[in-house]
Amino acid sequence: MRLSTTKSETMVLCWKTMDCPLWSTSMAGILSFTSLLLVVSGPLLTSLVVQGGKILVFPVDGSHWLSMNLLIQSLHDRGHDITVVRTATSWYIKETSPHYRSITVTLPEAMDIEEQDFFSSFLVKMLAIQKEGASMMAFLSYYWEMLSSLANIHQQAFLFVEEMFENKSLMQHLHDTKFDVVLLDPGVPVGVLVAHKLKLPFVYNLKWITSGEGHFVIAPSPVSYVPTSGHVVSDKMTFFQRVQNTFYYLLNMCVDRFIVCPPYDRLVEKYFGSDVNFYHLLQGADIWLMRVDFVFEFPRPTMPNLVYVGGFQCKPSEPLPPELEEFVQSSGEHGFILMSLGTLIKSLPLEMTSKIAAAFAQLPQKVIWRYIGERPNNLGNNTLLVTWMPQNDLLGHPKIKAFVSHGGGNGVYESIYHGVPVVGVPLLFDQFENILRLEVRGAAKMLDVTNLTPQSFLDAVREVLHNPSYRHNMRRLSELHRDTPVPPLESALYWIEFVIRHKGASHLRTDSYKMPWYSYHSVDVVCFLFAVLFIFTVFVVVSIRFLCCRLCRKRKPKQD
Repeated sequence: MRLSTTKSETMVLCWKTMDCPLWSTSMAGILSFTSLLLVVSGPLLTSLVVQGGKILVFPVDGSHWLSMNLLIQSLHDRGHDITVVRTATSWYIKETSPHYRSITVTLPEAMDIEEQDFFSSFLVKMLAIQKEGASMMAFLSYYWEMLSSLANIHQQAFLFVEEMFENKSLMQHLHDTKFDVVLLDPGVPVGVLVAHKLKLPFVYNLKWITSGEGHFVIAPSPVSYVPTSGHVVSDKMTFFQRVQNTFYYLLNMCVDRFIVCPPYDRLVEKYFGSDVNFYHLLQGADIWLMRVDFVFEFPRPTMPNLVYVGGFQCKPSEPLPPELEEFVQSSGEHGFILMSLGTLIKSLPLEMTSKIAAAFAQLPQKVIWRYIGERPNNLGNNTLLVTWMPQNDLLGHPKIKAFVSHGGGNGVYESIYHGVPVVGVPLLFDQFENILRLEVRGAAKMLDVTNLTPQSFLDAVREVLHNPSYRHNMRRLSELHRDTPVPPLESALYWIEFVIRHKGASHLRTDSYKMPWYSYHSVDVVCFLFAVLFIFTVFVVVSIRFLCCRLCRKRKPKQD
């Protein structure tokens, strides 16, 4: 329900307050209090008048689904109607849910990222390559394996979109449903093309987009101090690190141009015509919900339609299940350590897990280890293996001492939220960069998994346990992360509903990405100015020479 006051009513109210000093004083106080209340509760009041919208969702399976599902549940609780597009082989995204209805697209074969063993087998290959050392051959092998997998995933996404577009009844159903907005994860950007087909505004839930970090697609990203995706450095780079950063930036541009875009370019050519550019569609989202908090990220330029919601999945801990609580309490004054390598990796090689188990066995702390796979050797009596655990609730338990993590985004933000220092064991993708950011801030210790030994692992855990600076620094990050005017989840929901209310957010979106590269970087302006300067210089030189020649001619007859 919306409250409003007409202009005439406002004038009458003002006239009455002028007649009585007592009324004037008291009403001034009331109005001041009301204004303050409206400022504080503005987002809440705005959300209350939003009619339930129809939202079409294109998620990415795996750990990305965990944050998207939280958004879906929260939107459903606020009265919105959610439809999720999934494939028949999705392993996290269920066909039935109390929070959404689903549309299932059947493909000839499962997408690689939906195979539960894909990331485990991919990790084994990557570890074998990394063990070869920092040679050029190892670097080329690493990127060849990664780019081959990336190309295959986007080729499968091509089939996904083609299957949808060729299904006329499905596309007609989507058109007739009259959705208000498309919410999507642009890591696999099939929803971008569907949104364009349906002429709908769209919102990203992301940190990563196609082949790199989302900022590099939409915001100015000076490589002099903004680390490029895949380059594990801080924002304070040496000269040679800046050279490497430029190399990685150019490499990522080539990957985007020659590996990621071609399948989608073919789709755009086929269904939209040659005057539509896929990369422009990709950059044209109305709102970018960036799962980023600058408490954790390095400072960098941004844009008005980028909304920062890092850690929106975090929440206060709840009581543990009785069996876990009993195990935790048995740790006494030593407390316990939590270890998890996320949802993507089914298991590490047995040789590696046995080294970790041997190190844990030498600690007085209890250990809760989320573990799937063959039981490791040397497992101590202090270590409990579980296939599932309430990670957020364990991280918020008063007896927790440290978190051994691979550095996934969800786990990193939960550890920041609860102020738990980290022993980082990064394995793939952005995990190296995430742990580095914590390490630079003195809140984590990073280990090289390819050179892991029981002693090196034990030393790292003991350092984090016994050096109080790690816990102090992480608690400092936690204080900064929590000190926000609006919780990140509320901010994310507000901006999704903002797009629904206003049919987009074009006033926040720049069209600079549609400019040619030479215009964007002002190369044409620089060339023009140099040309003007050159012409002016030539004119001055020619003029001086001409004047000198005339003076010489005048002087010569006089001398004769």
